[in-house]
Amino acid sequence: MLKEFRNFLMRGNVLDLAVAVIIGGAFGDIITSFVNDILMPPIGLLLGKVDFSSLYMNLSDIPYSSLADAQAAGAPTVNYGIFINSIINFLIVALAIFLVIRMANRLQKPEETEAPTTKECPHCLSTIPLNATRCPHCTSQL
Repeated sequence: MLKEFRNFLMRGNVLDLAVAVIIGGAFGDIITSFVNDILMPPIGLLLGKVDFSSLYMNLSDIPYSSLADAQAAGAPTVNYGIFINSIINFLIVALAIFLVIRMANRLQKPEETEAPTTKECPHCLSTIPLNATRCPHCTSQL
């Protein structure tokens, strides 16, 4: 059983999946940093010096000056700014994956289809060799 498990792990698909998960995690961190540190600050500046990660809706009756203060006090909040950042992260990752898959599909060689070696008899619809002049099933002249 241990040998079967080792063979399972050493198959190409499992190793490829493991590498993809590791690289995907690192790629996700890069995209998160790109959105939070590079993309959203200029967008927030254009929209009136808004920091999207600090946008929230306070659900308690006590006012708080920042999201950090509300979270420290344990107040219930709806963190829609962080949600907006997460949506942008997802869209960028989805676009990147789409572009990679599109490029990979273009680089793959199209599968060569073999020329047909059989055809159907027009009279009895049986499968016959392509070069046949008479159907072996119904003996029709082709």
